[in-house]
Amino acid sequence: MPISGSPSNSTGWCWVEGGPVPLRCWWSPASPCPEDGPRWNEGVTPTARPRAVIVLPEVFGVNGWVRSVADRIAAAGVPALAMPLFARTAPELELGYGPEQLVEGRRHKDAASTDQILADLNAAIAWLQNTLQGNLDITVVGFCFGGHAALLAASLPQVSQAFDFYGAGVAQGRPGGGAPSLELLPQVQGQLTCLCGSADPLIPAEDRAAIASAFLAADPSGKRLRYWEFEGADHGFMCEARDSFNPAAAEQGWRLLLEALRA
Repeated sequence: MPISGSPSNSTGWCWVEGGPVPLRCWWSPASPCPEDGPRWNEGVTPTARPRAVIVLPEVFGVNGWVRSVADRIAAAGVPALAMPLFARTAPELELGYGPEQLVEGRRHKDAASTDQILADLNAAIAWLQNTLQGNLDITVVGFCFGGHAALLAASLPQVSQAFDFYGAGVAQGRPGGGAPSLELLPQVQGQLTCLCGSADPLIPAEDRAAIASAFLAADPSGKRLRYWEFEGADHGFMCEARDSFNPAAAEQGWRLLLEALRA
């Protein structure tokens, strides 16, 4: 059975309360013996804030692959919480990657709004702060629709950095309607990294150019707002469970993420 909002040292499902709706999340506490290099805080000053990661899923929900992402981050020494994006219409959604599942996932995506996503993120951040008992350095990592949501999350003052992996639509609009999410870049105070594939049909060349241009305009140095494009990579290149998995691009994506968590 899922645990309910209380601190836990065990990996598993938990219910995050305190927001507009309960959130069924996957909780991966940090491994005491990281498998992927040194612990995140090895060598940092004692005044550094403890870190935690929120993982935002594709339209397929908090499925096995998304849970494995949280587990891999935790194995590297950083606790991770995988949070649903469709808690109002499909609170326990776990889909595969077939065409029928994609249609179902997109139906729930179309019912989600920016305000709902940000409210649920605030609830998850509060849960992490309570669970880990501290003023946390929060990183948000998202894929596909979750990547778009990660860009939205970067506008929250509590989020120090965000990784948007192939978040489609950010140059066209935002969940629930409204101006393109790229227009939120002036509100981003921390770091934001956007990673796209050059062969992604959901993020066409004109959208990729708009993203790169908006990032450069908001941060001419390119150090705080970073845009990466992987030649030949398709949508979903990070996910081993998809036909579009690209091992070389995925390896570089993981390297950039883990380096940022250890910085």
